[in-house]
Amino acid sequence: MITDVHHKDPEDLYLTPIVQQTSFWHNVKKQMGVNSLALNYKARISPAKELQENPVKVLSDLLVVIQNIDRNNCVAYVPYGPELEPSEADQGAFLEELSESLRSHLPTGCITIRYDLFWESFWAQEDDYYDSNGWWLGPPEVAMQELRFNINTANWNLRKAYSNILPSNTLFLDLRKNANELLAQMKPKTRYNIKLSQRKGVVVRTLGMDQLNLWYQIYSETAQRNNIHLHSIDYFASILSVEALKAQSATEVLLLVAEINGMPLAAMFLVISGNRGSYLYGASTSANRNFMATYALQWEAMRIVQNKGCTEYDMFGIAPNPDPAHPMHGLYRFKTGFGGNQYHTLGCWDYPLDHNKYQYLTTMEMSSQGYHLQ
Repeated sequence: MITDVHHKDPEDLYLTPIVQQTSFWHNVKKQMGVNSLALNYKARISPAKELQENPVKVLSDLLVVIQNIDRNNCVAYVPYGPELEPSEADQGAFLEELSESLRSHLPTGCITIRYDLFWESFWAQEDDYYDSNGWWLGPPEVAMQELRFNINTANWNLRKAYSNILPSNTLFLDLRKNANELLAQMKPKTRYNIKLSQRKGVVVRTLGMDQLNLWYQIYSETAQRNNIHLHSIDYFASILSVEALKAQSATEVLLLVAEINGMPLAAMFLVISGNRGSYLYGASTSANRNFMATYALQWEAMRIVQNKGCTEYDMFGIAPNPDPAHPMHGLYRFKTGFGGNQYHTLGCWDYPLDHNKYQYLTTMEMSSQGYHLQ
């Protein structure tokens, strides 16, 4: 199924709407001192049910980020990859063979390959996993997930990771619609707030690297208000400074700010890759929320990526359902107000390469104490 696995220059990664599988992401990680590998491979797969009897040969690639645990051990992390997605019945066997093919290309001391899959969850199309209101209840217990994923594998070695790293639930907006159609699919309150921000004079402009401190001030306030992890300003400098427009997987990054009379109210990182625009990071001030700047910001971002030829907009992360107790409930209400279709992924899956060390790794992750292996 998998053949011809070999290293390639990360600058030659193929064009993809998945930002985390581009040369841009490799260069962001490189500036942060994190190594990554780009690998080509060929696969015979059945990408859809109707093709299961006639598999096709596909050339693809993936970016593998090497997450060092200590001097001797690491995890090979594949963010939102592989992009190539076989039919559901073949997915476990495909990942198993891909993992075994990658083994010799990974550093000595690699404990596991961790795939943060962007493939749609097996259970997302099954009515039993939604409540009477149509809200997603999430996948079944881990044992059932592993049973289904490993059913056609030889080694039964795929394990559901203790937690997901990148968002496993998101929202996609179809940008093939015109402005009136996009507004019409929104909830009335969202549509009203966009128009209100316009009447109040909120404007959106692009910031350069010389104004990164402005972003970081708003972002720091947001992180403190919502008790979320605070990235360093160097992290955002890496995202904004990486030049990836000339790479095969060309990516464009825009830092947008919404303001009133020169006073910043909200800001966001917008990333454009392939046919997709993604809302990567956002922040807003606690004051002057009545200007509805966050709504103006999202609406302008959609219009920007639409004008650049994108056909979809990724809200990048929502709660799985409207449960008020969920820490992302506020974001869920805000983002779903714009309409679109919810998408639920399989999340993080591990293929352990060293079972003894993997058991220790997962124990440390579950205890939330971090981990260090001798």
